[in-house]
Amino acid sequence: MFPNFAFIIEILGTISFAMSGSFAAMQKRFDPFGVIIIAFVTSVGGGTVRDLLLDVPVFWMHDLLSISLIFFTAVFTMIFKLIEKNFQVTLFIFDSFGLGLFTIIGVQKGLNADLHPVIGVVLGTITGCFGGIIRDTLLNKIPLIFRKEIYATAAIFGGISYILLRKFSGLSEEINQTITILFIVIIRTLAVKYHWQIPKFYSSSNNTEM
Repeated sequence: MFPNFAFIIEILGTISFAMSGSFAAMQKRFDPFGVIIIAFVTSVGGGTVRDLLLDVPVFWMHDLLSISLIFFTAVFTMIFKLIEKNFQVTLFIFDSFGLGLFTIIGVQKGLNADLHPVIGVVLGTITGCFGGIIRDTLLNKIPLIFRKEIYATAAIFGGISYILLRKFSGLSEEINQTITILFIVIIRTLAVKYHWQIPKFYSSSNNTEM
């Protein structure tokens, strides 16, 4: 059952990030080709960096399913935009679920490679966040991870919670994964709703670039 559930997580994560990338590109009024490109880099960016660090074949280069899924999701999203006007809320929803789903995948890849759990959390954070960094960079925006919203922190806490659940809870792997994904989404939602921020080391008035 575990391999099937892991496959479902990867499929859902790919769809979520492809949709968030597509909505972000449409906010910038990209043409259909641009939307597909942004959907692609959002979906595979984090996993590509992870696989390069692990020195293993990059997952999407041997998996036409991922590429096809990203393409059809981007096309569907462009059609869906005709009835959905609130890009910001939709982008947030899919980006949050993509973060949770891909963080789990990254942590598992690290643990399966017999790496230290701390490195697993790092790989989970990279898998969940780097696609968004590449997306925002291409869209000429300050990446979300570097702004005031709790983003990478949610992935880190989620990765830690998954490892602790796996070690101490006695629950099935599927339940541990589901709890962790929901935990990350809840952290992101509460952080945005209540304006949680990581403390800064400069005053709001001192915002000039050096």
